[in-house]
Amino acid sequence: MTLATPPSDNAVHTGVLVLADGTVFRGRGIGAVGDSVGEVCFNTSMTGYQEILTDPSYAGQIITFTFPHIGNTGANTEDIETITPAARGLILRADITDPSNWRATRHLDDWLKSYGLIGLAGIDTRRLTRRIRDLGAPNGVVAHAPDGKFDIEALVAKAKGWPGLEGMDLAKDVSCRQTYDWTEGGWSIGGGYATQDKPQYHVVAIDYGAKRNILRCLAAAGCKVTVVPSTATVDDVMRHQPDGVFLSNGPGDPAATGEYAVPTIKGLLDTGVPMFGICLGHQMLSLALGAKTTKMPLGHRGANHPVKDLASGRVEITSQNHGFVVVPETLPADAEVTHVSLFDGTNEGIRLKGKPVFSVQYHPEASPGPQDSHYLFDRFVELIAQKKTAA
Repeated sequence: MTLATPPSDNAVHTGVLVLADGTVFRGRGIGAVGDSVGEVCFNTSMTGYQEILTDPSYAGQIITFTFPHIGNTGANTEDIETITPAARGLILRADITDPSNWRATRHLDDWLKSYGLIGLAGIDTRRLTRRIRDLGAPNGVVAHAPDGKFDIEALVAKAKGWPGLEGMDLAKDVSCRQTYDWTEGGWSIGGGYATQDKPQYHVVAIDYGAKRNILRCLAAAGCKVTVVPSTATVDDVMRHQPDGVFLSNGPGDPAATGEYAVPTIKGLLDTGVPMFGICLGHQMLSLALGAKTTKMPLGHRGANHPVKDLASGRVEITSQNHGFVVVPETLPADAEVTHVSLFDGTNEGIRLKGKPVFSVQYHPEASPGPQDSHYLFDRFVELIAQKKTAA
């Protein structure tokens, strides 16, 4: 067993991270008391920790923040991507910073406790990040006990016993249970979130774990948005007579979710309705086209990822969060690769030749992150407009 962060002689460590290989990081517990198991990953974003923690795509994962100062903007009721966070926990370098922002309504530690999120602070996150970078994302358990008493052997066994994300369908856990309408648009200082009450088009969004800001971007682009569960059939979608269909982001292994989602997407492709996918939606579309996906050794999680648009040569700085990737060599001839990562050359986007269908691996809605790729929502609306004009 490796003690990755040796305690000082008199220190009482109220939090630990225990990896499946027996490595133990000791620090200070934050948030809720208890323990939680998941895949340990890292995110390099410097802002937007509340949005990251509430992103449904982080279901099953314990997030290590590489930026050391987390908590300085506090927490509020607006900067959330879902009502109930799906992340398994978080790991920080420094203690949570006291809030110093006019929009803060509560301390981050209090917010974590209210949602049952367990965290660990005071460890060498650089060492942990290098370990993930070199050996891949491990399974681990983050635990918080105010008395500092931990059964390390039991926690190691729990980490070893967790099956991991490969082969795991998590979309069903974070998807909505029933259909609903979304009308909330973009946010502005003093005005809050706008309301889309004069939409030009109707989009049905299939919810595999949709971030709220994606739905807001669709509404801001002029769309009435109807959100349906991940298990929706072709008939469930088409009975709404949509002008376009959106395939959302989400967590877990796309091949597992594809067992029920791919037949629906194949049927929707046959209708000729314009379609746009993001992240898991991009992977699901690719699977429906006959391609394959694979788990990445490291994954992409951060707000500074350069992506090249192959058609224009333009480089976009993007926000990303994914641990699986489309294998471009398995795409059919009628699917054109449109974007690639400048970090590792992996696939970041496709379009279907002769059809109004495209998708990207990254997050054009940002939240958090740069807004270089917001134009993709306008591109989707343009395809819808062209389809209606041609009809």
